[in-house]
Amino acid sequence: MAQRIHRHIPEDSNPLQEKFINYIMLDGKKSIARTIFKDVMDEIKKKGHKNPETIFEKAIETVEPSMEVRPKRIGGAVYQIPMEVKPKRRIMLSFRWILSAARKEKGSPVAVRIARQLLDASEGIGAAVKKKEDTHKMAAANKAFAHYARY
Repeated sequence: MAQRIHRHIPEDSNPLQEKFINYIMLDGKKSIARTIFKDVMDEIKKKGHKNPETIFEKAIETVEPSMEVRPKRIGGAVYQIPMEVKPKRRIMLSFRWILSAARKEKGSPVAVRIARQLLDASEGIGAAVKKKEDTHKMAAANKAFAHYARY
């Protein structure tokens, strides 16, 4: 039986932050991702916020979508059916949207761009929040097809 390896997890981190670090990570380079996350928190502190953890959590909460549309094929036609988003998927989508918005920006270090996106999201503005609003608008526009959700 293989021996289980215990990895070092910083004691000042929580599961949500560790999950976000995993989303930042590219090519299995977790130590680099962890450094980037630490730099993001320092950047938020530099901008004059005393507690960057609360900014981070507020940003994730703000970007989490409650509704989304899913394509479903019924009788030869494909309908966009509005559905409620499960809690784990909400977190996953918010991480994905924040990071993709940060990666689309150019010209500054990745930690600065992620920090900017988190600060914008915590204030209810920015590309990630717009993505959430667009998703909600799409769900509202397709409310007529909601009765197909049970099929």
